[in-house]
Amino acid sequence: MSVVLWRADHVLSPGAVDADAMRTVGERIDWVGRYADADDGPDTVDLRGTVLTPAFVDGHVHATATGIALDGLDLHAATSVADLLDRVAAHVRAHPGQIVRGTGWDESTWPERRAPSAAELDRAGDGALVYLARADVHSAVVSSALLARCDLAGVDGVDADGLLREDAHHVARRVVNDSLGAEQTQRAQLRTLRHAAALGVGAIHEMAGPEIAGLTDLESLLAVAASPGSISVSAYWGALGDVGTATRLGLVGAGGDLFCDGSIGSHTAALHEPFADADTRGTLRFDTAELAAHIAACARAGVQSGFHVIGDAAVDAVLDAYDAALELLDEAGRAALRAGRHRLEHVEMADAAAIARMVALGLTASVQPAFDTEWGGPDLMYAARLGRDRGTGLNPFAAMHAAGVPLAFGSDSPVTAIDPWASVRGAVEHRTPISRLDVATAFSAATRNGHRAVGRDDAGVLAPGQGATFAAWDSDSADATLWAQLSELGHLEMAPGTPRCVRTVVDGVTIGGEVA
Repeated sequence: MSVVLWRADHVLSPGAVDADAMRTVGERIDWVGRYADADDGPDTVDLRGTVLTPAFVDGHVHATATGIALDGLDLHAATSVADLLDRVAAHVRAHPGQIVRGTGWDESTWPERRAPSAAELDRAGDGALVYLARADVHSAVVSSALLARCDLAGVDGVDADGLLREDAHHVARRVVNDSLGAEQTQRAQLRTLRHAAALGVGAIHEMAGPEIAGLTDLESLLAVAASPGSISVSAYWGALGDVGTATRLGLVGAGGDLFCDGSIGSHTAALHEPFADADTRGTLRFDTAELAAHIAACARAGVQSGFHVIGDAAVDAVLDAYDAALELLDEAGRAALRAGRHRLEHVEMADAAAIARMVALGLTASVQPAFDTEWGGPDLMYAARLGRDRGTGLNPFAAMHAAGVPLAFGSDSPVTAIDPWASVRGAVEHRTPISRLDVATAFSAATRNGHRAVGRDDAGVLAPGQGATFAAWDSDSADATLWAQLSELGHLEMAPGTPRCVRTVVDGVTIGGEVA
């Protein structure tokens, strides 16, 4: 078992504010302190010029889609329908004969305030199969050629001009995903894992399901992640009533992105009151009884349940289901449910009553601060869709934390980029000041709490006995006050600049960073 002494400028460790060295024995941290006090003998890795912190955890990722987006048609920067169509045409010229798979467009800021039509995609794509997911990946525009390949008879969510929502979108996404070969799938997954490692991420939570990429895709990712030198992957299977797949594959949960509703941007989040800019309350997909049966089955099997809930009606419906599930369980089952760290993904519209119910049920909130950065505040998409009062009340991180709801940060990549420091900054600089977190709380949500969300209490802190999963950051790549904030419990304002990852270590093994 290897013994290594890691020397740095500073080690972010509770109770060791002046630490500049850390010793690991195999997969565990054995000692943290001053380099001058370290024992002679262990191999020393000289990382002077860096700060060591726990590695980040991205608590909500879609690995295959992320890998494809990293090397594919990224439409986040598109500024209009015409600009998007130009980008599609250029992509087709550069990749003739291939399916065009793009993501990231957001019409809410465009002068036309609309999505491109199928006819426009047909012209820009010169007849190619085109699938362009909206930024939230809850709707997509597709070309006529792709539409013809989708069996949409009797399926909800087919809008005019090739815009697909809800179940129709899931059908189109499956058609596109089924076109990927095993080699392309594995290449995209490996691309994601290496990209995350280079950013100081030591673990991700994969949100899989039949409506996302399918079981073959998940099994491929588990195989890729089992290879030496990979970051850790904790996986969820989001299919209502299917606990068997989670137990058979040894997954953390039968849930995650189990879609109880859609998204705000696509007008499919389930709301108590209609959208401000559309005559709809969105879509609530399941009733209380079937959700409660799934939750109870998860509690009996000892796996986590979890649900994608964004709108307030979806949040309340799932909380009702957890209450109903308690009635289906015996005393031991009820105790297991409350101790199971079951999850709500996104949970953007939670009022004080909902938050209190989450605390009583022992639920974890898996949240995405970058959503507020992209769409929050009084002038962006949330306010346009919901009105200013509702739009500025989303993602109440401070209220959740104050009430005792554990927060775990993720990106929902490719919806927003894997960028853990942006998540920390997004929570600290929330567009609604009352919802802001201090730096230390936000950093813990992006590191330790991500491990706790999957049942690991022995990782996410640089202290003896903890797992040796950490990152080394260039001390000069961000203001030094950033490290002071983390060391001094985050009572100062966030410093500008983004630290640069030099090395990522998972279970004592270097797997990413500039020197990997």
